[in-house]
Amino acid sequence: MKYFRLGDIAPIEQSYVEKAESYWLLNLDKIESNTGKITEYNYVAQNQLKGAIISFDTSNVLYSKLRPYLNKVVVPKMPGYATSELLPLRPNKEIIDKTFLAYFLRSPHFVRYINEKSSGAKMPRAKTKDLLMTKVPCPEIDAQKKIVKKFSRLEKVINCKKEEIQLFDELIKARFVEMFGDPRDNPKMYKKESLGKHADVLVGYPFKSKEYSEKGIPIVGGYNLMQGYIEWEQCKYWPNESGYEKYLLRDNDIVLAMDRPWVGGGFKIARITNDHLPALLIQRTACVRGKDVEQEFLYALLNSEWFAEHCNITGSLVPHISGKDIANYEIILPSKTEQRDYVYFVHQVDKSKFFIFRIQACYNIFIQIDFNSLIF
Repeated sequence: MKYFRLGDIAPIEQSYVEKAESYWLLNLDKIESNTGKITEYNYVAQNQLKGAIISFDTSNVLYSKLRPYLNKVVVPKMPGYATSELLPLRPNKEIIDKTFLAYFLRSPHFVRYINEKSSGAKMPRAKTKDLLMTKVPCPEIDAQKKIVKKFSRLEKVINCKKEEIQLFDELIKARFVEMFGDPRDNPKMYKKESLGKHADVLVGYPFKSKEYSEKGIPIVGGYNLMQGYIEWEQCKYWPNESGYEKYLLRDNDIVLAMDRPWVGGGFKIARITNDHLPALLIQRTACVRGKDVEQEFLYALLNSEWFAEHCNITGSLVPHISGKDIANYEIILPSKTEQRDYVYFVHQVDKSKFFIFRIQACYNIFIQIDFNSLIF
């Protein structure tokens, strides 16, 4: 097994923007976390370009140095341009396969390493020097391609399961509209009041990153809160809960990101289950607990375009919601019987989803094995 410094086998390519009337621009928010998928390119006129712009092509591996815990690494399938927050690496194809390198950069081993070395509180960035000094394990090219093939097959299975889960989620949303109508139009004339009157809204605590521990109480925040689930494998830890009891999460809590909460057309929102408790809530993340409203009903209202419009999230350049935004959101108030009928339907669908989640979890565990272990 040979090890090479990343900068020696995949240096950052010094690229520039050629003069043109328009560009295919790749924005960071169009790269999915952990998957390496690009959801969309934007066609942008030259006069719309802002800030430093780099060019890339299909031989590059693009690595996002901004908030490395989001794990945005991609092998582009077409050339284009991007913000300078994306570093275009040029792999030496005689030593390392570009897709193999992308898998390494997305591996838990590397994400933990580079995240610990990142600097900045609100908008942490990976340091270019630390990135280029990283030692990369490089078996023979044929062995690398076998590993890539294995991971690719696993990812296809995971993607199929995600599509099935998405269909179930669409069924739940359709049932909500069927039972209650569109909350904006409120065709059934339900009483409407602010969410804050019927639920507690808790904003997380600003835990200091320098005091994180290797083990302890897992911390939930925007860095590991995804669309509909939490990546517990990516958790940071706090030594103990003493003095922070207020920020301990409970079973069935709704948690949602407050910074850039709308990603790839959906909310970074999830429900907490007993399986992963105790857990703590960090700043710029909110927890919602219904007082006299069913949690699943609240979840449907918050995980929707209606709530997004209330917060003007999709129209904002730097999307952010506050605790006040959440508490002031006006919700419809069907009877408890109607809410419980909806919850019963959700639970029946969730039972069908459970088996799919278990399958996906098994594949996720395998695909998230530390890269070195798999190579050996």
